[in-house]
Amino acid sequence: MDDFWSGVGVDLHLEPDAGDGRRAGLERALRDAVRGGRLAPGTRLPATRRLATELGISRGTAKAAYDQLVAEGYLTARQGSGTQVASLPSVDTGQPDRTARARAPRFDLRPGSPDVGAFPAAAWLRALRRAIATAPSLAYDYGDPRGRLELRTALSGYLGRARGVLAPPERIVITSGYVQGLALLTRVLEGAGIAMEDPGLPFHREVVRRAGGTVVPVPVDERGARADRLGDAAAVVVTPAHQYPTGVTLHPERRRALTEWARERGGLIVEDDYDGEFRYDRQPVGALQGMAPGQVVYLGTASKTLGPALRLGWMVLPPDLVDAVADAKLHSDHHTESIGQLALAELIGSHAYDRHVRACRLRYRRRRDQLLARLGSRHRVRGIAAGLHALVEVDDEDAVLARAERAGLAVGRLGEHWHEPDAEGRPQGLVVGYGTPRERAYPEALEALGTVLAGAGG
Repeated sequence: MDDFWSGVGVDLHLEPDAGDGRRAGLERALRDAVRGGRLAPGTRLPATRRLATELGISRGTAKAAYDQLVAEGYLTARQGSGTQVASLPSVDTGQPDRTARARAPRFDLRPGSPDVGAFPAAAWLRALRRAIATAPSLAYDYGDPRGRLELRTALSGYLGRARGVLAPPERIVITSGYVQGLALLTRVLEGAGIAMEDPGLPFHREVVRRAGGTVVPVPVDERGARADRLGDAAAVVVTPAHQYPTGVTLHPERRRALTEWARERGGLIVEDDYDGEFRYDRQPVGALQGMAPGQVVYLGTASKTLGPALRLGWMVLPPDLVDAVADAKLHSDHHTESIGQLALAELIGSHAYDRHVRACRLRYRRRRDQLLARLGSRHRVRGIAAGLHALVEVDDEDAVLARAERAGLAVGRLGEHWHEPDAEGRPQGLVVGYGTPRERAYPEALEALGTVLAGAGG
């Protein structure tokens, strides 16, 4: 008897034990599958005729098994709807409910995400249709670990004109996002010391550690990362366009100092250009990579411009690292999914991507201006020239965050970004993400933030 069903209709895996009879074995197999959750409520089961044929039993036996389980409440049968799995009362198994969702905050000003409600669904659908209509059949096969040539070529042109990046297609590797790019590079560097900005995102430090690297903190001041404090690090990760979380832009003198360090010491600069397109008071600051293409690994993604769910990122690598990173990518996940790559290439090639970025830039600047209008006269707000977040200085993080929690307001906390969070004398502040809320929800979220900062949040 085959364990797997085939043919027209629903595929289902069953292992009936005929030791107590075929009908009893089929009933037990179906009952266990429903109890165990393998057959979810609403699942439509095969007709008894096909079930009998596939299992090599009589149709009467199959029908009798179905009838018994309907009587027991495991299945339902309606004329014209066939036989389906019934909804059973929940049973406390002692295990966590994996379908439970954490309660969303009433007001969400957490940093790190764009307004996903602004995703250009119509433009993406058009690009996807064109990509599928013109894709060669090999696009559906295993591909080059560096990514689709169509996207690498499109990115080469876009990054050159929009970000000042020297990015020949052969030096680009497509990833599933910044985190994968950072992990791949850390593995290639084989346990080397990697300097990371202090303050910086704790999750990224953990990515480096889990990939075998050693994290070396490098202080950040009002001019950005301190190139004179890199010690014996082999590489340094920086966010030069809009430092996370302080929001400062890397000063030109620091840019020169970093590139000189890399050339003199043979070091590597890893540029995280996570929100470089969003500059509000003047033209976007060009990427650091343009100053030293042979010493800088440039990392970018579509997460802030389009949405994190696409899982599309890119690395622009010095020539001597391309093969090693491509090999690490091959042995990580072989290659990033191809159809999304082709759609993004279409979006860039049609300039729909540029139009979307410009529209987002206007939207987020309005939000930044609203934030300043609400808070700027009473609080120092830093990092406002660019990006999707700002740093609001406070005297007592713990007290403000307690009020925010009572008010249902979620914001980021500067204190959690330090390499040594418990050190005394550190500046305190809230990291406010003004990209996260939907358009209609933003004014009310700002009002809640103002109330919390004024000390009346609950």
